[in-house]
Amino acid sequence: MIAGIYVRKSKFTGKGESIQNQIQLCKEYAISKGYTVDDSLIYHDEGFSGGNINRPAFQKMIKDVKSYKFDVLICYRLDRISRSVADFSDTLEMLNKYDVSFVSIKEQFDTTTPMGRAMIYISSVFAQLERETAAERIKDNMLSLAETGRWLGGITPTGYYSESIEYIDRDMKERTMYKLSPIKEELNLVKLLYNKYLEFKSLAQVETYCLQNHIKTKKNKDFNKNTIRTILINPVYAIGDEDTYNYLYSIGCQIFSNKEKFNGKYGVMVYNKTIEKKNRSNKLRDPSEWIVALGKHKGIIKGEKWVLTQNMLFKNRDKAPRQGTSSVGLLSGLIRCSKCGQPMRVKHGHIRKDGTKNYYYVCTLKDTSRSKRCDNNNLNGPYGDRFVVKRIKEFFNAPDGLLSDVEDNKNNINSLKKELEKEREKVKIQINNNQKSINHLVKQLADNENSSASKYIIKEIEELDKENIKLQNELNTELSLAKLNNELINISLLNESATDFVESINSADTEEKKKLLHNVVSSIYWDGDKIEVNFFGKKN
Repeated sequence: MIAGIYVRKSKFTGKGESIQNQIQLCKEYAISKGYTVDDSLIYHDEGFSGGNINRPAFQKMIKDVKSYKFDVLICYRLDRISRSVADFSDTLEMLNKYDVSFVSIKEQFDTTTPMGRAMIYISSVFAQLERETAAERIKDNMLSLAETGRWLGGITPTGYYSESIEYIDRDMKERTMYKLSPIKEELNLVKLLYNKYLEFKSLAQVETYCLQNHIKTKKNKDFNKNTIRTILINPVYAIGDEDTYNYLYSIGCQIFSNKEKFNGKYGVMVYNKTIEKKNRSNKLRDPSEWIVALGKHKGIIKGEKWVLTQNMLFKNRDKAPRQGTSSVGLLSGLIRCSKCGQPMRVKHGHIRKDGTKNYYYVCTLKDTSRSKRCDNNNLNGPYGDRFVVKRIKEFFNAPDGLLSDVEDNKNNINSLKKELEKEREKVKIQINNNQKSINHLVKQLADNENSSASKYIIKEIEELDKENIKLQNELNTELSLAKLNNELINISLLNESATDFVESINSADTEEKKKLLHNVVSSIYWDGDKIEVNFFGKKN
C-alpha cells in the first residue's frame, strides 16, 4: 500500500522544524506499518490556518486522492487537516469515496477500523466545542466591557485617536481604560463625506468628487467607494439620540444602554460588528450579533441624518453595478494602467445597429476622476484579449519561452537540491565523528580524573560539543530545502497550467478562459500604445 503524508504549520517562521518533525514521524509510522512512502506524495502547507481548507498543498493532495495516487493518508494530528468539523467531515467522506484510509498518529486513530472512524468524529466535535466555548467566554467578556462604552483597541476610526483615562473600579483599585478622542480636521472630512453623499445620493459621485479635489484618507490614499461606504455605515459617528436608538433597535441590535440615556450627549459604540480574518478584508456580522452601547466620545452626525444615510445606502445597494461580472473582458483583474498603476476595468461602448456593442479597458482612476487624474488611452477590448492569448501561445512554444524556462528552473533547482543534500551528509558525518571523539575523551577523562591532563580533556570535549551544536543548528535549518521543494511544486503546477491553457483556450467559455489566464499570467500593463504581459516563473 502507498502512503500519502499531509503536514501543516499555521505560522511561517522560516525554520520549518515543525514541518520536518511531522514528516519524519509520519514516515516512521508508515514504514512501521509496511507502507511505501514516495516523497512526491508528501504535502506540506506552512503559514496556513486550519480554519479552512483553501491551502495549496491540501488542494493538490485532494487532486491526487481523486487520481488514486495513494491508499492511505497519514497526518501527525487531526487538527493538521482542519479545525472545522464540517471541513474535516467532508474530507473524510471524500477519502472514503476514493477508498483512501486515514491515520492520525498522535491520537492513534485509524479509519481502517470502525472504532477509529467513530473516535475521529468524536474528537473533532470536541475540538470544535472547545473553540466555541472559548468564543463564548470572549463574547461574555466583551458584553461586560461594552457597558462601560470604552474603546477596546485596534485601528481607530477616521476622526478619532485612542486616549487613556484612569478610573477607580469597584474594589477601589486604580485602573486604565481607553476612549475615543476627536481629531478635528479628520472629523470635518467625515462630515463632508456625509453631506456629499446626501447631496449626490451616489457613492460613485462622492468618489469622483474626492478624486477631482485631491481629498485623501487619513493614510494619504485616494478615497474609493468602499472606504467611503465604511465611514458612512459606521455608527461611531452617530449622535446617540432617539432616532439612532430606534434605528439600531429596529435592525435587531443588542443595545446595552437604556433608551432614556440616548439623549444626544454621547456617540455610539458597536462591538462584535465585524468578522476579522488575517490578510482578508473584514466582513460585517448580522446586526443581531452587534453589541451596542453609548460611548465616552461625542458623536458628530445627528441621528436623523445618520439614519437617512443608512436607508439611502440600503436602497442604492442593489442598483450599484457589480465589478468583474462582465461576460466579456478576459483581462479583467490582471490588466493595469502603466501611467498611474491603477487597475483597468471593462466599459461598454454604444449599441451598434446590429444590437451588439463593443467594450474597452478603461483606467479606473481616469474613469472615476473624469480624466482629471489620468489620461491614458482606452484599450480596445477584443483586440487586447486576442493579443494576450496570441502572446501566450507564442511564448509557450518559443525555444526560449515559458516551457524552456520552466525546465531550466527545474534542472537548476534539482542541482541545488543535490548539492545541499551532499553538504548535509557531510555535516552529519562530521557530527558523528565529533560524537565518537567526545565518547573517547569521556573514557579518557574517567581514567585520568585526578590527572593534570583532565582540564585539557574537558576543554577539548567542550570545544567538540560547541562545534556539534553549531553543526546541528545548520541541520535544523530546513528553509533552503523547503523553499526548493516548494519551487519545484510551483514549477510543476505552472507547467500543468500552461499546458491546459494551450489545449483548452480555444474551446473554453469566457469564465474558463479567465481562470486559465490567471494561472499563467501574473500581470498585464497598458501604456496607451503597447501591451506588456508578465508570466509566472519567467523574468520579463
